[in-house]
Amino acid sequence: MREGSITAACSRLSLAQSTVSAQLGKLEEALGGKLFNRQGRTLEATDLGQLVFRYADKIFPLGRELMDQIHNRPVVGPLSLKVGIVDVVPKLMARKLLEPALCLDRKVRLVCHEGKEKDLLAELALHNLDLVLADGPIRSGLSIKGYNHFLGECGITFFAVKGLATHLSKNFPASLDNTPMVMPMAMTMLRCALDQWFETLSIQPVVVAEFEDNALLTVFGQAGDGVFVAPTIIESEVKTQYQVEIIGRCDTIKERFYAISVERILKHPAVVAITDIARHSVFTPGQNV
Repeated sequence: MREGSITAACSRLSLAQSTVSAQLGKLEEALGGKLFNRQGRTLEATDLGQLVFRYADKIFPLGRELMDQIHNRPVVGPLSLKVGIVDVVPKLMARKLLEPALCLDRKVRLVCHEGKEKDLLAELALHNLDLVLADGPIRSGLSIKGYNHFLGECGITFFAVKGLATHLSKNFPASLDNTPMVMPMAMTMLRCALDQWFETLSIQPVVVAEFEDNALLTVFGQAGDGVFVAPTIIESEVKTQYQVEIIGRCDTIKERFYAISVERILKHPAVVAITDIARHSVFTPGQNV
């Protein structure tokens, strides 16, 4: 497709035209359709041809990379890292966890997909993703084989716009009683922990909105619609980016983060960097204050 004609392709491959034509015919027969239509002296890809080309464009570099890895040869070009991020994971937290991959000596091309845990784990099982960042291990109800790599945990911080935060911080956490809050959806790990904590303290906040997507939740909190929470590790980033104030912190509730892979022993250099830095630098006791 790149060369525009079989003659040019033969010259590039140093193969006889009859050989290339025969191989092309066998491929079309196997796929059950034409890959090219002739337009004068050039070839124009059919819809099927364009589809096959897009996949081939990914397959051949991966094949070369595989052989380089097997024979311990240095891999040429940027290292690809495809990550799925479960939508309840705060975006600032995802950035913090993935940062080590971008700081390797070797250039990394990072591709991120956000979505539901089940969908992302299905893509992981098909090897369309190298890693999934989640707020918990693989749930027992999912028939997907993978390995949970615990990255760390931290407490949570309560935030609100300045006008709301000023009087709430004076008598925290009792001040949250009858206070508007924007919350994660019911039955999520964080929401269950929050509900249990409030019940223990006999606190009943007013839930004005619930969200599946953490980024949308934060936008509503930033707009002043209610108090919201985020991992304590990223509280300074949350304050700066969203222009909100800290009401108080809770170390009883823990947010936990996992890297889920199809490998028990991690080998991808970028994934190894992510897990090592998270365990030894990000989630240190000093970071949780």
